[in-house]
Amino acid sequence: MKIYDLVIIGSGPAGMAAAIYAKRAMLDCLLLEKEYMPGGQVIQTYEVDNYPGIPKTNGMELSSKFAEHARELGIETQVAEVTDIMPDGDVKEIILKNGEKIQTKTIILATGAVHRTLGVPGEKELAGMGVSYCATCDGAFFRNKITAVVGGGDVALEDAVFLSRMCEKVYLIHRRDEFRGAKILQNQVKNNDKIEILWNSVVTKIDGDSKVESIQIENVDSHVDKTLDVDGIFIAVGTKPVSDLLKGRLDMDDQGYIKAGEDGVTNLPGIFAGGDGRTKNLRQVVTAVADGANCVQSVERYLQKM
Repeated sequence: MKIYDLVIIGSGPAGMAAAIYAKRAMLDCLLLEKEYMPGGQVIQTYEVDNYPGIPKTNGMELSSKFAEHARELGIETQVAEVTDIMPDGDVKEIILKNGEKIQTKTIILATGAVHRTLGVPGEKELAGMGVSYCATCDGAFFRNKITAVVGGGDVALEDAVFLSRMCEKVYLIHRRDEFRGAKILQNQVKNNDKIEILWNSVVTKIDGDSKVESIQIENVDSHVDKTLDVDGIFIAVGTKPVSDLLKGRLDMDDQGYIKAGEDGVTNLPGIFAGGDGRTKNLRQVVTAVADGANCVQSVERYLQKM
């Protein structure tokens, strides 16, 4: 059985950057991705205007450039879902959902994160029927309709502005009395006549038969309930790491993020972590790309010592 120098799990910005750096370092590398479209969460981002050198782009465009760069270098890729990892020894074993086994000397976990849910009645039942976690994916279905966005970070603010361009009205519901998002986005939201901000409020229920018809919200200070008639609700309350593969063996923080510094080194020899799934202060495309590069440098150092 072939033994790779490196297998990268995940094809978001961290995984793609790692693959590019690995190929340039002449490592025998395989990139695994369970989705047919690479890119991770960034493909759901309507506007990306903070990636150096590529202003006013969008997530789909940016991820396409990453993938094109990787293809030009001849990176070996495989669409497959990883179900287990045997991390012990000089040669690690990766088990795929189809039963296939892959052997490698090192692994970079670039599995990223997924959307957090509200966990309220009606959310699960009406998912895809007015409940969405991606405004750029589903916003067009709500043209000239009334929608709500839940959250107070960059994504929530971006979603509200994006939806305001096509919706009749957008409610922006936030549980605190100030936003966490970038000041420039806050200004865009506050100066937008189509966006109504509901401070200190949480969604308690989503109602509708075959589609979203209304939502129940509660003011956390006054505990007054209110019903909003909306056609759709977009939930942007953060993410949670995809880190179950080595749960109980990898050191993680209380939220499940893999403990690793900028070098990507984890507590398991030969296992490295980068991107949104590792512990760090800022989770952005630019930091994910940096993680991928740093992880490969750590891989090279590790292989040299074997």
